[in-house]
Amino acid sequence: MKNEEFRKYAHQMVDWIADYFEDIEKYPVKSGAAPGEIAGNLPIQPPLKGERMDDIFEGFKENIMPGITHWQHPGWFAYFPANSSPPSVLGEFLTAGLGVQGMVWDTSPAATELEEVVMNWLRQMTGLPDNFTGVLQDTASTATLCALISAREKVSHFKTNQIGFHQKLRIYTSNQTHSSIEKGAKIAGFGTENLVYIDTDDHFALIPQKLEEAILRDLDSGYTPCCVVAACGTTSSLAMDPLMETGQICQKYNVWFHIDAAFAGTAAIVPEFRYVFGGAELSDSLVFNPHKWMLTNFDCSAYFVKDPEILKQSFSLMPEYLKTAADEKVNNYRDWGIQLGRRFRALKLWFVIRYYGVEGIQHMIREHVRLGQLFASWVEKDDNFEFTAPPNLTLVCFQLVKEGMPEEKINSMNEKLLRMINRQGDIYLTHTKLNGKYTLRMSIAQRNTKQHHVEKAWEIITKAGKTLINQ
Repeated sequence: MKNEEFRKYAHQMVDWIADYFEDIEKYPVKSGAAPGEIAGNLPIQPPLKGERMDDIFEGFKENIMPGITHWQHPGWFAYFPANSSPPSVLGEFLTAGLGVQGMVWDTSPAATELEEVVMNWLRQMTGLPDNFTGVLQDTASTATLCALISAREKVSHFKTNQIGFHQKLRIYTSNQTHSSIEKGAKIAGFGTENLVYIDTDDHFALIPQKLEEAILRDLDSGYTPCCVVAACGTTSSLAMDPLMETGQICQKYNVWFHIDAAFAGTAAIVPEFRYVFGGAELSDSLVFNPHKWMLTNFDCSAYFVKDPEILKQSFSLMPEYLKTAADEKVNNYRDWGIQLGRRFRALKLWFVIRYYGVEGIQHMIREHVRLGQLFASWVEKDDNFEFTAPPNLTLVCFQLVKEGMPEEKINSMNEKLLRMINRQGDIYLTHTKLNGKYTLRMSIAQRNTKQHHVEKAWEIITKAGKTLINQ
């Protein structure tokens, strides 16, 4: 492709993206495509000869867009958000154009040093202690895997990387934990039988006493406690594990303490919500995702460690072809995680922080929390609905109820309710199960969501609820 042709189509596509931002509410939030429908509209064989960009772009609009679920839609109340923003998109655009592979400082000094700067900014913005050092990972799943491997190597004095497992190591986490903990335990070689689930309280938060009891049982049985993973906001209900008490137990038994704050960690940017990180100073590592609630395109996960030397010693390899003259003077982030190759993620994050400023990001967080509290007040006042977990920040967990109806039928009714809500296309919610109760999750944190979108969502939910109640 010649440069003039690139210039022409790049302008066209930027215009299309700008129109998409303006018109996104015209799309149904969730794609209505059936399994196999998108692939069925595409050729089985690759093209033998190159095609015109006009035709490729038309193919995108006709065949790909019908299969897109619109995460940037203001009616997005599902899962947690994967927020984007125009400044982030522009940063990604430049990143793609530069084509940087930032595995070591030498391969692009700016990629490494900008990452150092923005991670220091994030540390200051969230109030984390000065003795934490940050690095960007792709996802919280990868960051947690790095924590598990670091914990493994620390407790084994870095022997596991050399000779394999020679100790019976244990990981502890709550029974509300994210699935990435189990996956990390598998990948890091611990095995799922050595992942110990700790009971939770009425608010679905880890019970410190139960954690300490489990550690003591394992010590008596010849196991070595290795790592505790606490949630600063569980996936199902945004429950907050007691970080201070958990950290104190970890220090008492010399266990690595990792905090998964994937979504909720962004709240710490606002001073009055900084309590979510209370006790984080006792942790060995912590992760939160700017690509969820901080206006930054996926993927961009901020991983902080107290002792980066443990991280580097766990992952560092030094083949001759990677050695450079600057190695003793700089950070080579290939040694700070799993991948050798690294995207220039810091650029889009830099764009976002500079464009919105700390105050702009704080304003968005405060507004989303306000909308969450507003929605929770409506649920509380409506006799047809009840909370299944305490509302927290921007997440409200609730279900439709009917007096005298058995739990099994209530669960079935709420499953129908969710299908009715999502079928309309204006909003999209997802579910979980809490203490056996089929639960609708209202997650209010999409960048474009305003109060009238939340009001419309409540209207849709209550109308569908009344239909089911009266059947």
